[in-house]
Amino acid sequence: MLTNDWLTDAVLYIYALSLLFFVSDAAYGNRSGKRIGTGLLVFVWVLQTAFLLDLLIRRFSVPEVTLQEYAFFVSWLLVSISLVIHIIIRAEMLVLLVNVVGFAVLGLNLLERPGKEIPLAPSEVSHRLLVVHVSLIMVAFALLTVAAICGGMYLFLHGRLKRKKWGNVMRRMPSLETMDRYAYRSGLVGVPLLLLSLSTGTAALLIEGHYGKLLDEKVLLSFAAGALYVTDLLRRWTSGEDANRAARWNLIGYVLLIADFFANSLSSFHRWI
Repeated sequence: MLTNDWLTDAVLYIYALSLLFFVSDAAYGNRSGKRIGTGLLVFVWVLQTAFLLDLLIRRFSVPEVTLQEYAFFVSWLLVSISLVIHIIIRAEMLVLLVNVVGFAVLGLNLLERPGKEIPLAPSEVSHRLLVVHVSLIMVAFALLTVAAICGGMYLFLHGRLKRKKWGNVMRRMPSLETMDRYAYRSGLVGVPLLLLSLSTGTAALLIEGHYGKLLDEKVLLSFAAGALYVTDLLRRWTSGEDANRAARWNLIGYVLLIADFFANSLSSFHRWI
């Protein structure tokens, strides 16, 4: 067994089985595989929701979050978003890719990691701010993951169409307009949440008097990613930037977010311990 918790094991294995059915549908047009995969994905969502509700009840008054719980919540958000996408636009390939990322997040972090927690500041005000900070950054990361996937799919499809190369995989993908629209809408919600997360985290540092930590490598990377996303959105609002260039900037911003996540080891106070 991968973990000591039967529920997380069940979620992981059922999630993997669901992805296999989605791959079958994407590769061979297996409609029964799609139905089974969707049913298993719903079951994964139910199990994850039960896990998170139990966690909220048991840990509501404890102002800390473990790396395992953080990853589990991000994965739950991605599963939820993929189900909404599946219901609204019926984009099987997009649903598959979102869930591949969700499964990777879940699988990489469900291995037992005793004592890996993100310690929060001792002040009660700082506690509350940092709880909001962590919650917002998880939701923002999930939405910006969807935006990045849409951007990557847009660039792939645009490149193939430009070179006049067509394949079976492309028939399973949504249109360029659909991918651009959902990348833009995901960013339109995710970027403000990212900025709110940064503002609450900054406020917590200022309340504690840790002014020097604002120059921490992870903090600077976070603000760089936020600035890039905001600049991209402003360009789209003011100058009507073309979707191809917007998709590239979207991916660059997401790479900064990923780098920011792995910069925990360089941070003086954000590291997983």
